[in-house]
Amino acid sequence: MTPANEGEKLKFSDFVVDSRSGELFRRGKKVKLQNQPMQVLLALVEHSGRIVTREELRQKIWPSDTFVDFEHSLNTAIKKLRSALGDNPNNARFVETLPRRGYRFLVEVQGLPDKPIVRRVASSLEGKVFALRTEEDTHCVLAPVDSQSMDEWQRLLRLSDDVGVSIMITERKLLLLEAGTDVRVLSGDAADWCEVRVLAGEHYGRSALVHRKSLQAMQSGSDEE
Repeated sequence: MTPANEGEKLKFSDFVVDSRSGELFRRGKKVKLQNQPMQVLLALVEHSGRIVTREELRQKIWPSDTFVDFEHSLNTAIKKLRSALGDNPNNARFVETLPRRGYRFLVEVQGLPDKPIVRRVASSLEGKVFALRTEEDTHCVLAPVDSQSMDEWQRLLRLSDDVGVSIMITERKLLLLEAGTDVRVLSGDAADWCEVRVLAGEHYGRSALVHRKSLQAMQSGSDEE
């Protein structure tokens, strides 16, 4: 992708980074990230898919007149960045390490219009209980347990990898929730995916992500909001 223009928001997975304010958001919620890890993130996302060398990062973030232990500072910044993204260096989803060379951002990045980040306010669905409904030819809703599982599931669907999906179900990264199961909405936006708490059945107490269209209002005669 091309480098971000000043003030542009960059979206990857369920994150948005504001290059002007130096803020990172996940599904509308601000993620705490210090300045140097943020600068590393901006350098990587602006050149997604290619190697950003350690020397490039040094010149961009730690100029020659800055007296710091560069190697330690960069390693610390990368560690804090991975923590904020929920990334695992041994099985990287976002930041790939190229030993002695640099780093590469693995996820597709999209530019967003320069509009202010709207901090998430409580959805009208939050706290309410719904029953799950399914498509006509299915008896269960497939619900990834978190955003990482969501990304993995969607990738497997694109690859038509039914075996991989079955493994996710076996490992309980993807829950099979029967039609009619009661769930309580924990968070979500008005048009897409919601985080819910399962209130009945085999997966009682677990949280997962379900699409809003799978939520059916409990009150008779009322539509979902």
